[in-house]
Amino acid sequence: MVHSSVLGFPRMGKLRDLKKATEAYWADKLSKDELLAEGKRLRLEHWKIQKDAGVDIIPSNDFAYYDQVLDHIQMFNAIPERYSKHGLSTLDEYFAMGRGHQKDGIDVPSLEMVKWFDSNYHYVKPTLQDNQTFKLSEDSKPVRHFLEAKEAGIITRPVLLGPVSFLHLGKADRGQKVDPISLLDKLLPVYEQLLKELKKAGAETVQIDEPVLVFDLPTKIRNAFKPAYEKLTALQGTEGPQLVLATYFGDIVHNFDVIDSALKGTHALHVDLVRNPEQLDKVVEHLGEKQILSVGVVDGRNIWKNNLKKSVEVVESAVQKLGKDRVIVATSSSLLHTPHTLESEQKLDSDVKDWFAFATEKAREVAVIAKAVTEGPASVKSELEANAKSLQARATSKRTNNPEVKKRQEGVTKEMHERQSGFPTRYDQQKEHLKLPLFPTTTIGSFPQTKDIRISRNKFTKGEITAEEYEKFIEKEIRDVIAVQDELELDVYVHGEPERNDMVQYFGERMDGYVFTTHAWVQSYGSRCVRPPIVVGDISRPAPMTVKESKYAASVSKKPMKGMLTGPITCLRWSFPRDDVHQSVQAQQLALALRDEVVDLEAAGIYVIQVDEPALREGLPLRAGAEREKYLSWAVDSFKLSTAGVKDSTQIHSHFCYSEFQDFFHAIAALDADVLSIENSKSDAKLLKVFIDEAYPRHIGPGVYDIHSPRVPSEQEIKDRIEEMLQYLKPDQLWINPDCGLKTRGWKETKAALGNMVAAAQYYRSKHEQK
Repeated sequence: MVHSSVLGFPRMGKLRDLKKATEAYWADKLSKDELLAEGKRLRLEHWKIQKDAGVDIIPSNDFAYYDQVLDHIQMFNAIPERYSKHGLSTLDEYFAMGRGHQKDGIDVPSLEMVKWFDSNYHYVKPTLQDNQTFKLSEDSKPVRHFLEAKEAGIITRPVLLGPVSFLHLGKADRGQKVDPISLLDKLLPVYEQLLKELKKAGAETVQIDEPVLVFDLPTKIRNAFKPAYEKLTALQGTEGPQLVLATYFGDIVHNFDVIDSALKGTHALHVDLVRNPEQLDKVVEHLGEKQILSVGVVDGRNIWKNNLKKSVEVVESAVQKLGKDRVIVATSSSLLHTPHTLESEQKLDSDVKDWFAFATEKAREVAVIAKAVTEGPASVKSELEANAKSLQARATSKRTNNPEVKKRQEGVTKEMHERQSGFPTRYDQQKEHLKLPLFPTTTIGSFPQTKDIRISRNKFTKGEITAEEYEKFIEKEIRDVIAVQDELELDVYVHGEPERNDMVQYFGERMDGYVFTTHAWVQSYGSRCVRPPIVVGDISRPAPMTVKESKYAASVSKKPMKGMLTGPITCLRWSFPRDDVHQSVQAQQLALALRDEVVDLEAAGIYVIQVDEPALREGLPLRAGAEREKYLSWAVDSFKLSTAGVKDSTQIHSHFCYSEFQDFFHAIAALDADVLSIENSKSDAKLLKVFIDEAYPRHIGPGVYDIHSPRVPSEQEIKDRIEEMLQYLKPDQLWINPDCGLKTRGWKETKAALGNMVAAAQYYRSKHEQK
């Protein structure tokens, strides 16, 4: 019999229940017991959804109040002393690591948070010490959750992040020199103890994720798998459960020597056949004699209906080689990256809605494929016929193809990607035009989105207020934001984006080719959820999208006003893209739409324009090589196409999340943006050395404080960051700004933090002007 499995399920709940409960707890409106009870309710609900869908193997320990890697950090007692020394409750200590803590005399920033592989999910980075020790927490969360499900009559497969991935994805704490992988011998006994406890609780199998196997790994990491899994697999069947080793987001062909030497002893191996279907035959050849293969054929990263007929054929090809008892049908990865259920979408056009499958529907797809292979296609005839009808309807729909868009793409020339002059000439004109001081200060774009803003937007959406009333409200919000910037004495202003719901959704709603949902929320980090728009057809801009608000803001501002746009790669990566057209084609369509917007902003008197590309790094293929260079080529071209239509005197900015860009710095330089702002506050300033090594000639704004936390940095703390930065950057290169936009922050902390930032910048400005 071919079994079905899901590698993980979304945590937030149908109506973002976990987000609401967690934020209520942070605001002291919900007790600890009430929060924990809500978490338990959601876990039981999600297990039952999967059971009702017919899934055979249901995951547990995929739930987290903030992040699954943070769960492991706390579970293994890998907690830096700056968090553990305050005597906080276990839950508050956990949240302090995730989001910082500034309360009751305790002031501690959060741990570093970075993207989970090439997804838009963020994980908390294990931060390790030279004298690091590990100890399993007394309240073993994986065991507790397994027993919860068992009590409800559901036997689950607990999910753990594997020891090699946990360490490789970690880092040495500031001032520490430890190589994380050198701690493996200290960490393994904790895994052994945990596996024994799970076996004692009744767990027959455990999913142990080692996603780093899709990377090009250093030799020391590759070599770590053998001692690790010799110990862990030795427990199988006796003292410990059977291990299902899971990989995802890429192929593992380049690491077959690791599979052969270290991992054939695991009970089963999971591979992602959505991302890399061509690896199937080679993986089969490298399986152990009795090792089971879990084939990930249902996409855990996108929302399109599965091609059931094609998936059944893939699974049957594996069955022909291995037999039904050695094949499991699975999602390609955890379904964490998909919305909860399509049932909540009552406003989507029925013809388009029929093209999609969210997490709940994907669980059913997995079960249908497994049944088709086990009992034959006739056993699910109606499901297969309905699926084929949906796929055909989408393929032939007029909504997918726009001849005018294709015609415009055919007319794109090489010259359209280049600015009129090189940076030195542009900078001379920009200095004369903008007259900015040394160490210019600005923000990344958004200011706090208050409850009043959300209420007014909701009223306008529901037709409860007129367009004129809403416009007047937005103009007042813009004036208020400008007044705050006047008070703070910032140098380049923004209008605050009060009219925008999301940095991608807002633009998608104003372009043809997109559709939108009402409840298709996906977790980004912590309690932060996003509702990605869906690209269903060729993309174009029927009218200006941001010009009205930016022009109004400039008319009531005494400083240069910065126009704010989301770049083509981020619009694409933070949407659910089409799977029937290459992403480079979709990116170019977006670039042409944004090019029109950039030119219109300049014509309206906006001479500083920021085109954000925080997802550029995220889209980078996980392995070096030809695929990565191809991606960078079309991604860079898309950005340049969107920004190159302006005069030399107009200053183009761009913003990037995270400073881990050493391995593709040549592409960053090739963007030819006049100013780059980068998320950097929790990264080592040494990472900025690449700007010296590569003789980067343009301007940079490394973030000086973390906006993901409500904590307010002191003026001295920001001065210290600037001092660090000046070891690697020239004074006339350096801009002073926060890490990211301020949308999720409150006004009190925003004003305090920006006030300290401006004071620190003015201190250095005065200091250098006196020289």
